[in-house]
Amino acid sequence: MKTYLVGGAVRDKLLGIPVKDRDWVVVGASSQQMLDAGYQQVGRDFPVFLHPDTHEEYALARTERKSGQGYTGFVVHADKTVTLEEDLLRRDLTINAIAQDDEGKLVDPFGGQQDVENRILRHVSPAFIEDPLRVLRVARFAARFHHLGFVIADETLTIMQTITASGELEALVPERIWSEIAIALREKSPQVFFQVMRDCGALAVLLPELDNLFGIPQPAKYHPEIDTGIHTLMVLEQAARLSDEPVVRFAALMHDLGKGAVPRKQWPNLKGHEQLGAGLLKLLCSRLKVPNDYRDLAILASTWHTHCHRSLGETAEHILETLEALDAWRKPERFRQFLLACEADARGRLGLEDRPYPQTDLMIRMLDATTDVKASAFVEAGFRHAEIGEQVRLKRLELIREALGTT
Repeated sequence: MKTYLVGGAVRDKLLGIPVKDRDWVVVGASSQQMLDAGYQQVGRDFPVFLHPDTHEEYALARTERKSGQGYTGFVVHADKTVTLEEDLLRRDLTINAIAQDDEGKLVDPFGGQQDVENRILRHVSPAFIEDPLRVLRVARFAARFHHLGFVIADETLTIMQTITASGELEALVPERIWSEIAIALREKSPQVFFQVMRDCGALAVLLPELDNLFGIPQPAKYHPEIDTGIHTLMVLEQAARLSDEPVVRFAALMHDLGKGAVPRKQWPNLKGHEQLGAGLLKLLCSRLKVPNDYRDLAILASTWHTHCHRSLGETAEHILETLEALDAWRKPERFRQFLLACEADARGRLGLEDRPYPQTDLMIRMLDATTDVKASAFVEAGFRHAEIGEQVRLKRLELIREALGTT
């Protein structure tokens, strides 16, 4: 029985970046031996155990054989006879197929160290084609390591395109698709994930609403980059600069979804895309089982981002309408997230990436000016039912006018 540190921990040590989790593979042992040694079994499909002291994961060396469609269609074999090299062979990328023994010696049968040095994401073996989930995983690693200069090997991208063309991606369950998207949104360069997905054709299969945005022209006066799809990825890039919150990044990514539903005869006038986007988002989020907080913020960003952009110089009534629609007094944190998505949209334009966005300060100032208005004060004053809401609104309008200096 021998244990090896494997996967991301070895890779990240080679890259000189912090190691977050450590995974181990055990060669030459049986499940009973692991249990006898005090390990706790947690894997049902294949033997994975938690160390009795560190609680790190230890998996028995295993092989996999394709037996059906999708990422679950595999027969797993794990026993004492499976070698370390056989276990590493089933992994996705060479940079993830490096092991380290207890003396610090690296075992690297597939050239992972060289690919780390050359910044290449390359599949380990032809068996890569058997698991459609690896299309999303490679796109995610491309997003994680883009800032370090990593690119996908041409032959690996070709296999990803082949997987997409095979129809295997359609076997992925919505929860698994969303899980990969949610992780990708947390990566250093999330826009790269969606670009890679488009490069291999997967975006059109899994997120056709997003893929439809590419090729739709916008007025150059407002969008020097012209193409709506390019703008969308630029907005996501800016959102990643502004916020670590995946919910903000998702809203930024989805803010212009409705432009894909505007009739071609109207192009490049994309008037009405805000409400069209809200409808598409409801369907997309239902299909992928997107969490409600992601869905709600994205719908608000789609529907109200242009109102926020136009808030400078607008009337108090316009600003109050926007604050009311966003339920800003009851949900100030979500309002802050909305403003970040709007700022990302304003900056996600060619040559305007560092433009100021004074609308944020304006809208926060208007919220602060009205935050002390309470319905209870009007109840005490004798108002009833609908009168209370109307008085609250009138008072907020008065305070916004004062704050704007328009009284």
